Amino acid sequence: MPDTNLRVLLRARPEGKVGPEHFEVREEALPSPRPGEVLLRNRYLSLDPYMRGRMSAAKSYAAPVGIGEVMVGQTVAEVVEDPTGTFRPGDVVLGGAGWQRFCCVPAGGLRKLDPDLAPLTTALGVLGMPGTTAWVGVTEMSRPKPGETYVVTAASGAVGGVAGQIARRMGARVVGIAGGPEKCAFVTEELGFDACVDHKAPDFPDLLARACPDGIDGYFENVGGAVQKAAWPLMNEFARLAFCGSIAEYQEAEPPPGPNLGAITRKKMSLRGFIVGDHPRAFAEWRRTGARWVKDGSLKYREDVVRGLEKAPEAFMGLLAGRNFGKLVIDLG
Repeated sequence: MPDTNLRVLLRARPEGKVGPEHFEVREEALPSPRPGEVLLRNRYLSLDPYMRGRMSAAKSYAAPVGIGEVMVGQTVAEVVEDPTGTFRPGDVVLGGAGWQRFCCVPAGGLRKLDPDLAPLTTALGVLGMPGTTAWVGVTEMSRPKPGETYVVTAASGAVGGVAGQIARRMGARVVGIAGGPEKCAFVTEELGFDACVDHKAPDFPDLLARACPDGIDGYFENVGGAVQKAAWPLMNEFARLAFCGSIAEYQEAEPPPGPNLGAITRKKMSLRGFIVGDHPRAFAEWRRTGARWVKDGSLKYREDVVRGLEKAPEAFMGLLAGRNFGKLVIDLG
């Protein structure tokens, strides 16, 4: 066991784009569990777009990270010591342990993982919060029907890639939107989408319109910004939209004006924002369903693994700029 713990703290709140100056990487004393707590050695850390909102003091669905506090994040961890007797040393668990190598957290907030079920990193991606977000957004919020056109933004990402595959299983014709030819090829050739449009192309709005000749019946929103602006005029009557994020606008000090939301009334659309944490039963439901699909090879996914906790700030900035390819995970070694 080392004598110190490496942690990444929030040094300052960003106004606009996140930079290295907003983080502090610090060596601190190894923590000791208090009553009811478990000492963990974190093995994998999930980096996700929602963390940008937690760096801000603006009112949101979750409390912001305090200045000088460790950055929030879900981890796969190994139990080092558990005075409560809930777990044994060496057990692998999932919990919200943050950007640090070691931590002490309440035993009640941890879930034991079965390493034989699927690779451990999938608990942070395809079988974890991102996969569950896709499951809820597709099956509960936007409900694609056979023969309909269903469009997924950030289609090569951890949420969008799963969302499109679920929609295809439900019989829809699925069109992805991704950034660059490599990602678009992955979406069609590996994930099995019917088409994918490059939002970096200069004629992107026209390309999207040609890919959706019958309009858009279902839409899974991860991006916002110019992508959403191009998709909005293509929405059909009674289109169903699931909004779970708008990463293109997270770094804007003053977000640009959005589309004319009056179209929601005119076209009788339903638009519903959602937070996956409000659907706790969906996590177990998705783990059961998704694990079967991962095991039989019918559910494809990609992970972008970066080694070293000290590289987490740079990797997170890359995530916000769209430089990652697949679910972004930090391997803490």
